[in-house]
Amino acid sequence: MGFLRHHPAISALAAILLAALLLIGTTGIAVWRAAHTDGASRVDRADAIIVLGAAQYEGRPSPVFEGRLKHAALLFREGRADTVLVLGAGLPGDVSTEAEAGRNYLVARGLPAGSVIAISEGHTTFESLRAAARFMRDRSMGSAFLVSDPWHNLRIERMASDLAIEGYASATWHSAARSEHSRLSGYVRETFAYLYYRVTGH
Repeated sequence: MGFLRHHPAISALAAILLAALLLIGTTGIAVWRAAHTDGASRVDRADAIIVLGAAQYEGRPSPVFEGRLKHAALLFREGRADTVLVLGAGLPGDVSTEAEAGRNYLVARGLPAGSVIAISEGHTTFESLRAAARFMRDRSMGSAFLVSDPWHNLRIERMASDLAIEGYASATWHSAARSEHSRLSGYVRETFAYLYYRVTGH
């Protein structure tokens, strides 16, 4: 037993495992805290409302996507921004992209057509936000409310910051998983997704 306690390789491995567990734990706490923080409560207005895409079926937003779109519409009607950017590309064979399906949904429910922009680029969150950043930069827009599911808040705010967007996550719980088990799964997945982004940059 003394050998296991004092052998340098074993001690180093134990230290690495402990550091990894601490990193995962502190990141998980940060993800949870960000999920329960609404940027819209701290800032009255921004240049845009950005809606992260989700699944759509032949032009009809999925329940998760619909929840995000409803929240974006609420922010728009509260006068929080004059422009809504809906993000997300499509898959091969799709009749619509996520962005187009989301834009059509919002316009059909009364938002001005000229105020809702579909940006049909990006198959990942980072790619979609990068396309939004280009659009905003070309129009001298710098700040945005970021609408997704709560456990994405920390990662999308970090991505937005890295892309020079002053982002304020304003998530919707209406489209998020309802059961405690599914919410826990969301937090766990997002903890590792955030760490992966910090390591790889995408």
